[in-house]
Amino acid sequence: MQAISSISQSLGYIGDMPAGRPSTRKRTSLGERIASARQQAGMTQTDLAHRVNATQRVIAYWEREAVSLRPEQVQALADALNISADDLLGRKAARARGTGPVGRARKLFDSISQLPRHQQEKIISILEPFVREHVSANGTNGH
Repeated sequence: MQAISSISQSLGYIGDMPAGRPSTRKRTSLGERIASARQQAGMTQTDLAHRVNATQRVIAYWEREAVSLRPEQVQALADALNISADDLLGRKAARARGTGPVGRARKLFDSISQLPRHQQEKIISILEPFVREHVSANGTNGH
């Protein structure tokens, strides 16, 4: 009997047999995103655990429980899964900005928007007459 048990212990699992029993708990939304991204990357929980320097049990816990991950854990998971941290956290992509100034003008307007309101008003009071004069002189509507 000893020979059989030592052989079976050395072989371990054969094929893609899952370890442990499936959980009956519903995944959290973060856990669902982790599991989905992991499966799309073709990784097991153990594979992901090795990539983020954790254990399989930790990955299973993250996929099933409401957890608060540290920023470095979020980034490690995102890097290992080859997705953005925003995708992992379920953040929607920022809407694309509409048309507007570009280059130096964009930088200047962004800087002006950081100033206190009363300073912004001073700049507007200087620019509005200039723009109005330019528009009327060229017969354009400002576009």
